[in-house]
Amino acid sequence: MKKLANFFTGSLEKTIGLILFIALWELAPRAGWVNSTYLSPPSAVVSALIALLKSGALLKHLLISLQRALVGMAVAVSFGMIFGLFIGYFKKIEGYLDALFQSFRQMSAFALFPVFILLFGVGELSKTIIIFWASLWPILLNTINGVKNVDTLLVQSAKSMGASQKFIFLRVILPAAAPDIFTGIRLGGSYCVMSLVAAEMIGAT
Repeated sequence: MKKLANFFTGSLEKTIGLILFIALWELAPRAGWVNSTYLSPPSAVVSALIALLKSGALLKHLLISLQRALVGMAVAVSFGMIFGLFIGYFKKIEGYLDALFQSFRQMSAFALFPVFILLFGVGELSKTIIIFWASLWPILLNTINGVKNVDTLLVQSAKSMGASQKFIFLRVILPAAAPDIFTGIRLGGSYCVMSLVAAEMIGAT
């Protein structure tokens, strides 16, 4: 009972805090404390949302944004997994490329916006490449680390039983690396959404 009471008390406090925040948000632009051009009151936001829903414009723009995000993310997952598995499996190649990858990883997609727009214009291609670039690195590097960190005992055990390289790769290395691969995809998805918002703010109608 005590835990239940604490749960409802905590929920009530959170609800009150949220209501106070929304009330302050509504009051600030209407009282002239901030310019409503930069901070519209919640009632105006809801009205605009309803108008967009009724006109069908919201669905149209949402589908376009989803298309950009899905295409960029799909290409990033494909490239990241294929090259990550290959580079992680052949450790000598990873040794040559690691410094290069770490350098590219530090290059923020947001900082590279002008370069992408200069090279690919302001059309769909530049937005897709921005999303691809931002999403690629967590997927690629997590996949490489997942393959590298597979327990060597599992691999040696499979070899001692006469397993082929194909069997070891598909049945031992890939399943063992799967948690790291999915972690990379999850992180890539979050970067995908952030880069989508930024790309559309800079170069979309």
